[in-house]
Parts: sequence; C-alpha cells; structure tokens
Amino acid sequence: MEFQDVVRRRRMVRSYDPDRPVDPAVVERLLDNAVRAPSAGFSQGWGFLVLESAEDRARFWEATSDDAGDDGAPDGWLTGMMTAPLIVVPLSCKEIYLERYAQDDKGWTDKDESRWPVPYWDIDTGMASLLILQTAVDEGLGACFFGVPPARMEAFRTAFDVPAAYTPIGAITVGHKPADPAQTGAKGSPTRRARRDPGEVVHRGRWTARP
Repeated sequence: MEFQDVVRRRRMVRSYDPDRPVDPAVVERLLDNAVRAPSAGFSQGWGFLVLESAEDRARFWEATSDDAGDDGAPDGWLTGMMTAPLIVVPLSCKEIYLERYAQDDKGWTDKDESRWPVPYWDIDTGMASLLILQTAVDEGLGACFFGVPPARMEAFRTAFDVPAAYTPIGAITVGHKPADPAQTGAKGSPTRRARRDPGEVVHRGRWTARP
C-alpha cells in the first residue's frame, strides 16, 4: 500500500471479527516497526506488552474497564473493543531517559527532570504507537488507540506485573475488521466533527490569529 493511502485510510476501528486472529508474522511486523520510532538520544525507553490469549485479554479488560452499565454489562464501546484478538500496551520509562542523558556523551551530570521541556519518554512511545497503527492499516487490519483510566493504573500493573518505572501511555486493539462495515465502530468523533483544514492550524512565519 502506498504511504499516502496508509495515512488517508487510518481510522480508529472499535469492533473486530472475533473469529480471525492476527497472523503471528503480522504481530511481529507491528512490533518491529514500532521500535523503529525515533527516540531522544536513542534512549528507546519504551516497552510493549502483547496480549493475545483470551485469558490475557479478559484480564486486561477486567483490570482497566470503567465502562460497564448500571446492570454491570459492558456498554457498546466496550463490547466492540473486547472483540479484538490482539491488544498491545505501549509503556514509557522516564528513568531510561534520565539515565541516558546523564551519560558522558550528553553532557549532563545529573538526572534532573526539570531539564526536559516536555516528557519525551511519552512522546517517543506515542510515535512508536502511531507506527503500530499505520502498520495495521498497511496490513489491511483495523486498530484503535485509547487510554487506560488513571484510577485503573494500579489494577493494570498488578494484573500484569508491570514494573513501577513503566507507565502505559494507552493501549492499542488490533484485528480484522468485521464483514459488515457498519460494525467497525465508525461512529466516533470524526463522524460528528469535521477534520480541521490545514489552513486553520498551520501558521507560516509567525502565529496568525484565526477567526
């Protein structure tokens, strides 16, 4: 698939064919591409928790979900997302970055976090996540990036023995799209909000006020 096609076709898919697992070779390609993301100082301070078995996926949803209805049943969003045969949780590690930039070739002699203008550990892991999303499109699959509720972080860590130094920046479901396009969960924000034109968000030379 041409790169521009990958960019145009990327959508957040919220429902999957539960009877079609993701080919193991494709799973490896998703991860191989993820680790090609750029990282400050080539720190590579990320980790990827891959959940493929029904048991692991059920444990993930139990640990992270706040979206059950009043009757305890999953709501429509969760019902669709739980059909994904693959979940990848990208995690960032701030400590790896602080240690990397305290090394001789970087010139800092301490691990003072205030030196960092933004949390590059999260940004770099986010770029790795986008490569997973784009690779999924290139493979003809659907995928969706979503957040882990802050109140559920500790339950997630406990469920999967995640070290305290690693923080999930979100999670990605991946799978084959259902045969019926209406079941892909397309009624997300893009169906209610128009995509902003580059003329609204691109500023050349200096920031220009927009009406």
